[in-house]
Amino acid sequence: MKKIALIFARIVVGVLFIFSGLIKANDPLGFGYKLQEYFDVFHMPFLGDMATGIAIVLCVLEIVLGALLLFGFWSKKVTGGLLVVIIFFTFLTFVSAVFKVVTSCGCFGDAIPLTPWQSFGKDVILLILIIYLFIHHKLIKPLTENSKVQLGLLVLVTLFSTLFGIYTYNTLPVLDFLPYKVGAKLPDLMKIPAGEEGDEYAIMYQMSNKKTGEKKVMSDKDYLKTEIWKDDNWEIVGDPEKILVKKGYEPKIKDLLITDASGTDYTKELIENPYYNLIIVAYNLNDANEDAIAKLNALAWNAAEQFNIRTVLLTSNSASDADLFSKRMKLFAEVFYADAVPLKSMVRSNPGLMLLKNGVVVNKWHHHTVPTFEVLAEQYFSK
Repeated sequence: MKKIALIFARIVVGVLFIFSGLIKANDPLGFGYKLQEYFDVFHMPFLGDMATGIAIVLCVLEIVLGALLLFGFWSKKVTGGLLVVIIFFTFLTFVSAVFKVVTSCGCFGDAIPLTPWQSFGKDVILLILIIYLFIHHKLIKPLTENSKVQLGLLVLVTLFSTLFGIYTYNTLPVLDFLPYKVGAKLPDLMKIPAGEEGDEYAIMYQMSNKKTGEKKVMSDKDYLKTEIWKDDNWEIVGDPEKILVKKGYEPKIKDLLITDASGTDYTKELIENPYYNLIIVAYNLNDANEDAIAKLNALAWNAAEQFNIRTVLLTSNSASDADLFSKRMKLFAEVFYADAVPLKSMVRSNPGLMLLKNGVVVNKWHHHTVPTFEVLAEQYFSK
């Protein structure tokens, strides 16, 4: 039974660590954004600029430890390393769950979103299994005793996981689990489907009786139903509070609002354009690659001149900063504004490029992989 339990624990822990590491390495920039949230919570903003690098290192560590556990190499060191890592993650998810400081731990990236309590529960189970493995590490038999083979496999796994993280950081995720993935019809993802209900809220009133001093809290429905408003002795005290009564269907895209500098809503016009249109996404112009911006600007000019294709640039910067940037870079594209959160989800690149048509994401590119105008014209615009 002990042998079976040991094999079970090794497989579960090893596979989960490898899976978790690969999923996050598939989107290291997204994992970096999550780490920045934790850095802010723990008052360590100085680590923010290194978040993506730290994210890649953590992904490599998870994959390597998971693989070495399955291989059975260096059992004491590996199980000890796993124990340190899981204690650290369990502490983070506990803090997130209790204090509600980070709504999702990002344990499995955007592939399998977990609530803080689900993440904490998962980590507790892994902690128990890893403690068991650490206690019985001497019973773990390696696949081979050959030290050269062991070292070779360690180097291969480390090299693969590192290069994979660097590749996805410099291109785009191999598997896109975000709502703005290629093929997604954005207007549909912003609606509540027929037959589904949205969140149900209640407005709560703090009531006070001027005559007796009695106080009570009642919902807007009860307020109207009981007709308490007809009694002059009762008055509303303070501001009403809106509370969630029932969780309903949540659209995959719920936070996208595109405006111009004056605040006019252009979301529908830009997202539902029936023709090809190019969206340059640069959530932070201060950190955007300016060489890439210049190339995208030239691409926008050619697209407009030869095919009358509209190009807009979306950013979360202030209108004044964007205007200065636009003048300095001599931008041809129109500039619109949106919150940084959806912009980071659109393209994991600053800047990045999306090609839309009739609300569908036809394709998107990291600024390192944007095709030439001639290629875009041949593959899309000329058809």
